[in-house]
Amino acid sequence: MIEIAVAAHAELGEAPVWDPVARRLVWVDVLTSRVHLFDPATGRQAVLDTGQHVGAARPREGGGLVVNLRDGVGLYDASGGFSWLVEDPVPGRRGSGAAVAPDGTLWAGTARYDEEKGGGTLARVAPDGTAETVVPDATVSGGIGWSPDGALMYWTDTATHRIDVFTVTEDGRVRDRRPLVDTAEFTGSPDGMTVDADGCVWAAFRNGGAVHRFTPEGALDLTVEVPASRPTACAFGGPDLTDLYITTASTGLPPGAEPAAGSVLVLPGAGVGLPATPFGG
Repeated sequence: MIEIAVAAHAELGEAPVWDPVARRLVWVDVLTSRVHLFDPATGRQAVLDTGQHVGAARPREGGGLVVNLRDGVGLYDASGGFSWLVEDPVPGRRGSGAAVAPDGTLWAGTARYDEEKGGGTLARVAPDGTAETVVPDATVSGGIGWSPDGALMYWTDTATHRIDVFTVTEDGRVRDRRPLVDTAEFTGSPDGMTVDADGCVWAAFRNGGAVHRFTPEGALDLTVEVPASRPTACAFGGPDLTDLYITTASTGLPPGAEPAAGSVLVLPGAGVGLPATPFGG
């Protein structure tokens, strides 16, 4: 049964990830420029104000966070000190979904605030700051994940209503983009995602009130209904990576219309997730 893990009023909660070293959930509220840290064992919470809209935050090797911000990719060290890794401000554009690949590189998306078609990107960022644009004409780069063996990468451009899959090459790059599943007939659009230990893809459907699980072949095999119409992303967490955490959004909803909107939800014992790879920089 779905529970409220963090009662919040996030405008655009996004990008949950379990930090296995700190044993806490990291998630962001994009539009309030905040990274949230939550320890489910103690209930302790902390907030980091990034000073500009933040699309995602991911753990780094040795502590700290890598953050996908409005003006580029930044680094927080374990003491909270900040530095830019890639500073690339583009008027009208912000950082969106981001995730760390098995090789320790960051895959970071961007999107225009007006969600103009083709106005965003998906880039691969190395720990030394070298950035390579992989998809130059994305609209809203949402979820990114990898198969358990690292041979496949999954990606959603929310505007396409598809979850796509790429083949990962030996050097960590990708080729052969093709649809895993076309979700045009589903309610809502696929956004943030996670991949479980069986290779199934779990995707949150914004404006669809659900998280759907797809087999590695792209077949729908489970639907988890969410008590909020705008789930945005999901990730496995907890000591055994068996609890599914789901972020939600409240932006655009009338006040009080959905009591759970903006909170972080959890479905205990949903499955078994994969441990997050820390960013190598």
